[in-house]
Amino acid sequence: MTQRLADVPSGARQSTLRTTNLGLVLRTVCASAGPLSRSDVAAATGMTRATAARLVDELLAGGLLDEGERDPLPRRGRPATPLLPGARFAALGLQVDAGLLAARVLDLRGRVVAERVEQADLRGSEPAATFARLGGLTSGLLAGLPAGLQLVGGGLALPGVVDERAGVLLRAPNLGWSDLPTADLLRRVVPPGLALDLGNEADLAARTVAQEAPGRAGPHRDFLYLSGQIGIGGAIVLDGRVVTGSSGWAGEVGHVCVRPDGPACSCGSTGCLELYAGRHALLRAAGLPLDASPGDLARLVRDADPAATAALETGAWALGVALAGVVNVVGIPTVVLGGHLAELADLLRPALEGHLAGRVLSARWRRPRILSPGGPLAAGATGAALRALGGVLADPADRLG
Repeated sequence: MTQRLADVPSGARQSTLRTTNLGLVLRTVCASAGPLSRSDVAAATGMTRATAARLVDELLAGGLLDEGERDPLPRRGRPATPLLPGARFAALGLQVDAGLLAARVLDLRGRVVAERVEQADLRGSEPAATFARLGGLTSGLLAGLPAGLQLVGGGLALPGVVDERAGVLLRAPNLGWSDLPTADLLRRVVPPGLALDLGNEADLAARTVAQEAPGRAGPHRDFLYLSGQIGIGGAIVLDGRVVTGSSGWAGEVGHVCVRPDGPACSCGSTGCLELYAGRHALLRAAGLPLDASPGDLARLVRDADPAATAALETGAWALGVALAGVVNVVGIPTVVLGGHLAELADLLRPALEGHLAGRVLSARWRRPRILSPGGPLAAGATGAALRALGGVLADPADRLG
């Protein structure tokens, strides 16, 4: 039976109202592209100035907001004190991929407080040994954090099919891992009491495009995200939110079949996109060693090297086939490239946009766009920290007591 507000004790109603309003004030400050004053907060939230000021003071006392320097320019009236997201709270983002390990600490302002990224070939590695290596990376990072910084939690980005609720990596073809419970392994990585959530690497990396900072929306709200690593991950973003489907596994663009009679993929299928446009696939087709960089491939293409040019053309064709199918189904014509695909975007874009224009039904009226805004290496780690900080914005009262 639904409980009516009138049936709720007044003290509980006041507590609920306080919690709701604290979150509203904090999110308003974090969502702003520039500092706000107390008066600005009151106007944006519809609160009285007295109510807004009281809630701001509570958030300041708890370290969830900070005050900036007053405007030094002479103005009429009392100069306003700008409000900023607090620098006391931060979250830890971790990432394990087939080609790297990463640990990154992000604060409420979206600043990277500390980070460590280690390139490594982890294909076929033992999970316990890999997590022990991640633990060493993480402990060194945490040991150097500024005094007084409080970690509110964090997350781990993994490349594959993840059961977030159970905390199990169901399958990561490029790592060679299956049915891996991560809870015990994570206890060896982070300090006791620090909760880490599990997530798909591409889903979390897409958050770095959807959000400029915790609580602040990025310029692109609806897009398909492709995470280019050794393989290719994908995510669907609508109105700034990652769409994972009822199973939580939506977005596996890298395993869309582009050639049914193509080579076998580690996922068990054949002719998958990442066999033609994954980083290792492109380097191998160009005749380069697997530890070469996308920049090495780009230089060969610009020098008109036949093998490199053919590799890139095949990669663009495969991307066009896979993405056209996805765009036709979900109706999102904006594609954001990440990882090695972003590094090759200028070379891929002309052919890729041509393939999409010829295959996407709506292209005549709304031409598909290929974007490569750039971003941090190991963007999944940043996305994992952003997701954890989102929990603070949703319920700041939990941090204030």
